[in-house]
Amino acid sequence: MPIPPTGPGGDRGLLRDDVYRRLRDAIVDGTFTPGEQLRDLELAAWLGVSRTPVREALLRLAHSGLVHSRPGRSTVVSALDARDVRDARDVVAAMHELAAREAVPALVQGDVDAMREANHRFAAAVDSGDVEQALLADDELHGVLVRIAGNRALATVLEQFTPTVRRAERLRFGSLRGRASVARHEELIRLCAAGDVEGAASVAYDTWHSLPSDG
Repeated sequence: MPIPPTGPGGDRGLLRDDVYRRLRDAIVDGTFTPGEQLRDLELAAWLGVSRTPVREALLRLAHSGLVHSRPGRSTVVSALDARDVRDARDVVAAMHELAAREAVPALVQGDVDAMREANHRFAAAVDSGDVEQALLADDELHGVLVRIAGNRALATVLEQFTPTVRRAERLRFGSLRGRASVARHEELIRLCAAGDVEGAASVAYDTWHSLPSDG
């Protein structure tokens, strides 16, 4: 496994969640490619941690479908399988629909403004082809509803399955198809501002379910 020439540094105090998120992000952003073998000793050296949190992170990544792990043999980065993307997409869409139902009645003007500002940054990023910033702005926009909903079970499910969807979304947000998400966001924000729970929930679901499972 070729280790990237620059790493996140040698912070020995990294928490287990930090290790998980850094490995997850390296898979989602393509640093580690499909079929690449991941060795816990090399990953531990790259992150500057012991092998224990790395092994725990790889188990979590296996549960999310981002890696295939065979005990005592090898761990490899999963391919972007259309069935896996479709299954994850359906679950993620349902969770965002639920988040909208729970959050919209509690939204205040500042929340709506935060969503609108995030969509402005999202649109600019899509126009410039900046996939990283587009995904970051998209996370912030939808994250407003998830945060206001305050449903920990919902957030846990999203954390598990959203990375699979994000791998596919990198292809969409790097193309003209990303413009369709800007319009959906605008409609979602309008419905949130109007306090239309059913309308916002429907658009939230469609926004995520619109992602083609074949990328």
